[in-house]
Amino acid sequence: MKIFVAAKRVTDPDATIRLKTDLSGIELDGVEYKVNPFDENAIEAALQLRESQGGEVVVVSIGPDEVQTTIRTGLAMGADRGILVTGSDEHLDGDLVARIFAALWKRENPDVFLLGKQCIDGDSNQVGQLLAEYLDLPQACFASELEIIDGGATARVSREVDGGIEVIDVTLPVVIIADLCLNEPRYASLFGIMKAKRKTIDTVSIDELGVIPEQKVKTILYNKPSERQAGIMVESVTQLVDKLQNEARVL
Repeated sequence: MKIFVAAKRVTDPDATIRLKTDLSGIELDGVEYKVNPFDENAIEAALQLRESQGGEVVVVSIGPDEVQTTIRTGLAMGADRGILVTGSDEHLDGDLVARIFAALWKRENPDVFLLGKQCIDGDSNQVGQLLAEYLDLPQACFASELEIIDGGATARVSREVDGGIEVIDVTLPVVIIADLCLNEPRYASLFGIMKAKRKTIDTVSIDELGVIPEQKVKTILYNKPSERQAGIMVESVTQLVDKLQNEARVL
């Protein structure tokens, strides 16, 4: 079984983000980068599938050469090889990312493409769904459990929905979108980190894939969230209830 898994490089979610003076983007000087947390769950799911079904895990990403570090993280966790798509920056809309991944799929014909539910920078939650549409493949979104049944022909996916758990069966090949509750990503061992340095990362350009790098979404401006207002002290329960009713309007 060939398993593709996406790994996007994002800014450290625990870091303090500073905006540029013109509010056109994030100030990246001195910023640490990590693998998108949802993609870590997707990588772990891919490794577990390989352990149960055999085959190979291929980590794919898009961006400049520096993104190879992100791919190496997946390789250190245990993936077999990587593919980096170059020729564009990392600020791509979901549609362009989906078209790039669709072109990669057609070159390599994997059985499963695993992606994190969303990226913590854009939070669009679009790529997996668009990818399945472009490839005319079945999809399973927000996976909280995953197993392969029917001798490798079907993926059984559990999804958390309002009021319970939905279980669906989808035939392979398939696009699966991982939620945070799917698993607990493993840590890369020292041996895995050393071994990752010798694993192959193939580089392919957007032009080689035949993808036109047009974007449908353009970010115009960033704004800081409103600062939280300071709380006030009330002198009695009656005053508290009055403020909840007439100011907060929660009662």
